[in-house]
Amino acid sequence: MSPSTILLLIASYFIVLIIISYFTGREDSNAAFFKANKSAPWYLVAFGMIGASLSGVTFISVPGLIGGQQFAYMQGVLGFFVGYFFIAFILLPLYYRMNVTSIYEYLEVRFGKTSYKTGAFFFLLSRVTGASFRLFLVALAMQYIVFENLGVPFWITVVISILLIWVYTFKGGIKTIIFTDTLQTLTMLTAVGLAIYLINQKLDWTYIEFLNSTDFKNKGKIFFFDDPNSQVYFWKYFVGGIFITIAMTGLDQDMMQKNLTCRNNREAQKNMISMSVLLVIVNFAFLSLGALLFIYAEKFGVAIPVVDGLTRTDLLFPEIAMNQNLGQALAVIFIIGLIAAAYSSADSALTSLTTSFSVDFLNLKNRPEHQQKPLRKKVHVYMSLVLALVVIAFNYLDGNVVSNLFKFATFTYGPLLGLFSFGILTKRRIKDKYAWVVGLISIGLTYAISILPVDIIGNYQFHWEILPLNGAITFVGLLLISKKSR
Repeated sequence: MSPSTILLLIASYFIVLIIISYFTGREDSNAAFFKANKSAPWYLVAFGMIGASLSGVTFISVPGLIGGQQFAYMQGVLGFFVGYFFIAFILLPLYYRMNVTSIYEYLEVRFGKTSYKTGAFFFLLSRVTGASFRLFLVALAMQYIVFENLGVPFWITVVISILLIWVYTFKGGIKTIIFTDTLQTLTMLTAVGLAIYLINQKLDWTYIEFLNSTDFKNKGKIFFFDDPNSQVYFWKYFVGGIFITIAMTGLDQDMMQKNLTCRNNREAQKNMISMSVLLVIVNFAFLSLGALLFIYAEKFGVAIPVVDGLTRTDLLFPEIAMNQNLGQALAVIFIIGLIAAAYSSADSALTSLTTSFSVDFLNLKNRPEHQQKPLRKKVHVYMSLVLALVVIAFNYLDGNVVSNLFKFATFTYGPLLGLFSFGILTKRRIKDKYAWVVGLISIGLTYAISILPVDIIGNYQFHWEILPLNGAITFVGLLLISKKSR
């Protein structure tokens, strides 16, 4: 497929998003930007959140995991499923009862202003990191398949990507995103389904024949109970998955901001439960695609792409879709799915970062009304610049992107997990001014533990269980600076 055809597809998709933005962004108010006037249908929120949860990381990087760990990722997905129920029945009622715009307002009510700012800061750090990883992956793929051939530097690819997101979110905010995410989820899932069908055709299989094949059995192992030291050990993945979901969804302004657009708590719970079921099915489909890609690569001698001396399993999907003469249909499907993945989480991340910084740090709600909208728009621009800079910096990291994403998350979300769990599970008050110190110490201790030489800890390899460990250290630290409530 020629670069001009790819650019035409991108332009066409972007025009559709602009049209949606035009109709949903007519009301340029803070209430619409932050909460969609609390009128979003729960089923649209649920479906759109699937795309935001998956994004480019799942679209490209999760299939790339197959080469190193087969279907072990599904163990974590089962943990995600359990975590969503905790969010639905513990956290959502709390947020709706308090009628918050930023979920970190809970920490101010429970502990004080320093805890509130500490929680908001760790969210900003976590979401900038997470959103940047997702954007980086999609920008890298776009660079690999089109912009490199046009002589466009990677940093310009990144800037263009973020500029497009800014254009269609700067007025409607979360109200626009509810609808664009629905379109993007549908597009991405359709692309994956058709990709699975077309690659199976090339291998002369039906999907059922693929699942029953010896090739699939050699790559489709899900449960790993044999080696507790291994990173793919079941209980590490499963328990870590529960806490990853609680932290990266339930304690994340980006994901919860969508839930808070529902009319009431009951509808938000319907959204969360239905999404949890769908995500199990969808993640299995993505891993099935990954198995197909590696099987195809082995049968036809397709090499894993190497970029700047680094092996990129993340790029196996674009390599097979775009460069292995499997037909124009698969190439078009991949490009459309990739574009949808590019915008499905980055747009809401930009909106939530704008919301959190405006509400939590600039005290937007208490400013004169005539200052609120201009300030919000300035923050929106600044957050776009921050994302661009961080994405460009990530180009120098090694490894599979989904692994790096969760590795960062285990450190940055840990203090949030500790703060919220201490607030919910105890009635004790803390010395609020030391909350930020506890958070930083927790990250430092957790990191020090994670890099201990393997011979000291019996060849044990840490994985997602670093997150609950981090949260537990924060919890103990808060206990040490607390006292009983009167």
